[in-house]
Amino acid sequence: MAITLRQMEIFEKVARCGHVTQAGRELLLTQSAVSMAIAELERLAGAPLFERRGRRLLLNDRGRRMLPEVSELLSRAHRLEQFLQESVAEPKGTLQVGASTTIGNYILPSVVGEFSRLYPQARALLQVGNAQQIESAVETGDLDLGLIEGLPHIGSLDARPWRHDELVVIAGKGHAWAHSRKASPDMLRDAPWIMREKGSGTREIFEAAMGKMGISFSIALELGHTEAIKKAAEAGLGVGCLSRMAVQRELDHGWLVEIDTPLELGRTLIVLTRHSEHRTTLLKVFLELLKQSRDL
Repeated sequence: MAITLRQMEIFEKVARCGHVTQAGRELLLTQSAVSMAIAELERLAGAPLFERRGRRLLLNDRGRRMLPEVSELLSRAHRLEQFLQESVAEPKGTLQVGASTTIGNYILPSVVGEFSRLYPQARALLQVGNAQQIESAVETGDLDLGLIEGLPHIGSLDARPWRHDELVVIAGKGHAWAHSRKASPDMLRDAPWIMREKGSGTREIFEAAMGKMGISFSIALELGHTEAIKKAAEAGLGVGCLSRMAVQRELDHGWLVEIDTPLELGRTLIVLTRHSEHRTTLLKVFLELLKQSRDL
């Protein structure tokens, strides 16, 4: 069955007016065009929807049952049409945003809050995962854009640098390294490391830095959350490597100690989107907010 919105619009108008001629006048259609549309709709319905009383058309029981459904459908179609027209100029709707852990926990909440304040008819739903998960979700279309800490691995995505970040090696204040606040390559090799899971951008950058210097290492604990790594390091269970943004509060209070190392731990945070000739207004304004926030 292939009922069109136009047929339903004509059906509703005839049902309200009770006359083909008046319905055609209000719809700017000829009487024959209205009659043909009703006849085709009744053919698709398999039976009449109106009773003919002279020049009047009155809904039968099936037509009466159908009318509220048609009215609701037309109302929804009108709201959708209105949304599409208005959202070209003004951001409306919901944007699916994904971020790897450090970005999602320490940077994006303020950006999302500002987005909601500036555009009250729009909202950004934030999903936090590791870099690998976020990248995959952008590729499949589950996310409109993603922000990751590691290197992008899916070449089909548009990956653009956003802002600089730095990893730091940390230890608890009671750790043996805390006094000198320095660690040699041999110390790094022999240390019990507390690390994020595979797929984490932070872990990927750390492994690349250690590999560049030819330092092998062993993992004492693998934890899936930044806060858990900080607490484990505070408790003296090993040493970790996390974003400075994630540990600045603990460093300022002396709960953790920054360890100087020969590792190169700078990195660039990346914005991921799918390649497209057209970006929605919603996506454009969020990307502009990201651009404005990158130096904060």
